[in-house]
Amino acid sequence: MKLTLMLILVAALPLLAQQDFSGPWEFNPARSQNIGMMVQMKLISTVKQTKRELIIIDVSTFNGREQTNETRFDLTGKPVPNKNPMEATAETVTKWDGNKLVTTWTSPGSIAGSTSVRTEARSLSSDGRTMTVESSRAKGPAMVMVYDRK
Repeated sequence: MKLTLMLILVAALPLLAQQDFSGPWEFNPARSQNIGMMVQMKLISTVKQTKRELIIIDVSTFNGREQTNETRFDLTGKPVPNKNPMEATAETVTKWDGNKLVTTWTSPGSIAGSTSVRTEARSLSSDGRTMTVESSRAKGPAMVMVYDRK
């Protein structure tokens, strides 16, 4: 009986660690790092999350131009095609790593026949008021985008 209960608790640990990113978020460039020209961008992200899927609708304004983008992640680990920021189609694979949601973006590289891999780790502050998205490639410093809950 004790072994069965222990196995159930161990199996439930990943579910307990999962965060709920649902809601509206406003990009805070002043708290972000290595964002380059994005410091001038206004960005509102609306996140809808279920047990199986995370959908992000971004509405950004940069240089007076408004753009809307939708990104979908399968939280069961199945690959999903999404557009990367340069509009190329990337294969995204998302999984939980403790309380962080980690997505690997694999897309065509800038050299014919090559691929580009970017890892994105999404997390919430302990009070749930701040979402941090850390994006990194094999080389160079990570870009850290900080969002405040609206």
